[in-house]
Amino acid sequence: MNRPSPNLSPNLSLNLASTLVFAALLAAGASAWAQPAPSEASIAAHVAAAKQAAGTDLRPLASLCAPAPATRPTAGESEKYIEAMMSRPAPFPGKAFDNLYFVGANWVSAWAIKTSDGIILIDALNNQAEASALIERGLAPLGLNPAQIKYIIVTHGHGDHYGGVRYLVDRYQPRVVMSERDWKMTETKLEFESPHWDAPPKRNTGDMAVHDGDTLRLGDTVVTLYLTPGHTMGTITPVFDVKSGGTTHRAMLWGGTSFNFGKDIPRLDAYIEATQRLAKFVGEQHIDVLISNHSGFDDSLAKLDALRNQPGLDPNPFVIGTPAVERALTVMGECAQAQRDRFLLQP
Repeated sequence: MNRPSPNLSPNLSLNLASTLVFAALLAAGASAWAQPAPSEASIAAHVAAAKQAAGTDLRPLASLCAPAPATRPTAGESEKYIEAMMSRPAPFPGKAFDNLYFVGANWVSAWAIKTSDGIILIDALNNQAEASALIERGLAPLGLNPAQIKYIIVTHGHGDHYGGVRYLVDRYQPRVVMSERDWKMTETKLEFESPHWDAPPKRNTGDMAVHDGDTLRLGDTVVTLYLTPGHTMGTITPVFDVKSGGTTHRAMLWGGTSFNFGKDIPRLDAYIEATQRLAKFVGEQHIDVLISNHSGFDDSLAKLDALRNQPGLDPNPFVIGTPAVERALTVMGECAQAQRDRFLLQP
């Protein structure tokens, strides 16, 4: 119900306004005072908090606490790293859940969600060769048909995730889903380029530019897409249901993990805020599965091997529990805060 504004005299209005401004300044000051100044001690505290949260089960994520360079890698450094990662032998495709399958490379992952009306593919590897050998030919042994790929979600605009998209679009005409921010980045100026990566997808009619909280529905499956900026400013994190032995679990695929963008404080701040914000959804939605688009962060290859050797393994090794997913976000956020403080201490 709308209520009429009270009649205030000019002096009373001015005094009230001054009081409110002063109160706001006090609150802002208190908030600033509550934040310790960056120091070697604050860095150590964030690293210690990350390691404590990681325990032994989330140790791969704690590697984020290692100091990151203040400058982005040169083209030569990037190429050397990409070549080394891509030279690793590709793993076998595998079934993580009754409706979720791994069809990725050793270094970078691609995941296929099976729905009642086709496949939602999350990421498409480095290039046409990998999309053909690992995704297209990897789906068949799993009982899936690549012609049923209806959507490709690109978690962020780096070539190791979009490189195979054009090939799959040309062959099967799926719709491509990416954040508006990263569509614009891939259409204008790429952050990283490599001769090992095919060109980014072109935006076609029917493709989707998503924003925070948008949903993608295909058949019996709904994927909620959260904007989690930092790794790129348009990184998206899909959340969806997975099924194992008649039990439904809630899964989150963190869309971009490492700090490879140099001394960029606003991006680290965005990353930190994203980990804190998503932690709320983890508890509210009872998310108990966390996977990655890089297998080094989620131990997916070892977990797939365990399921391959013991079909029907219970509990499913991918189900780590809601508290562990919350701890994972704490690890990422604390490591990002440690890195931010390192940069702030630099001249």
